[in-house]
Amino acid sequence: MSKKKGLNIIGFVLILLISVVAILPFYTMLIMGTYYTNDLFTGMKFIPGNYLGENIKTLFSIDILAFYKNSIMVAGGSAILTVIVCAMAGFAFAKYKFLFKKTLFSSVMVTMMIPMQLGLVAFVIEMQAVGWRNSLLPLIIPPAASAFGVFWMTQFASSAIPDEVMESARIDGCNEFTLFVKIALPFMRAACMTLALLAFLWSWNNLLTPLVVISNESLYTIPLGIRQLSTTFRNDTAAQVLGLSLTTLPILLLFSAFSKSLISGLSAAAVKG
Repeated sequence: MSKKKGLNIIGFVLILLISVVAILPFYTMLIMGTYYTNDLFTGMKFIPGNYLGENIKTLFSIDILAFYKNSIMVAGGSAILTVIVCAMAGFAFAKYKFLFKKTLFSSVMVTMMIPMQLGLVAFVIEMQAVGWRNSLLPLIIPPAASAFGVFWMTQFASSAIPDEVMESARIDGCNEFTLFVKIALPFMRAACMTLALLAFLWSWNNLLTPLVVISNESLYTIPLGIRQLSTTFRNDTAAQVLGLSLTTLPILLLFSAFSKSLISGLSAAAVKG
């Protein structure tokens, strides 16, 4: 056996082991959803149980489809708005010169160091004041002003968009908005796709914000809705785990479909950084 072939076999085995370690938690989560709750505390389960049907009935005893719809609306809307706002802000910070530019950018960066929990009370009061309490708007619009998204787009746009192309477009009579839409955005496509996926994931998994601004059950998102399976007298862990397993499927499908865009965006940003 050649040395190169031996190294390939070792690499394959290592990748296989890492894949098993990565997939095992999700597999055990699916298996746990097929057992009665009390059986989960008797040890790890690797073989499917016979309680899947009852857990599905329990899961659909709450309005799980409405929660799915709300989560898709919130996560999708938040992802789109985040990309639009952050792409415009990042493009401006990267390619324009204006008064207090460095101060404003530093102010945006400082907010990344402040935990959102510190401003939670003020956020709830603000949402109440503008009449957005008990609606999906606080979950869609405020997250669009993402400090990380602005930083991400600024770093990417600063080196991804050639100044010469922008100047040529201006000479040809292109206004600034058209320049952004038709010239800048195509150069920023990989970064936009990556940010959209990340924003969708953050919004989909968000529990704290819906918990404090929504009390209307018909507006619950998936993480908040699954909490209904926990009552004062009994915590149906198996049904909750099954519900959480089902909520991960859209994320897995999304990342599987756009994994190349995600990897290329992260790689490009790493090289440009």
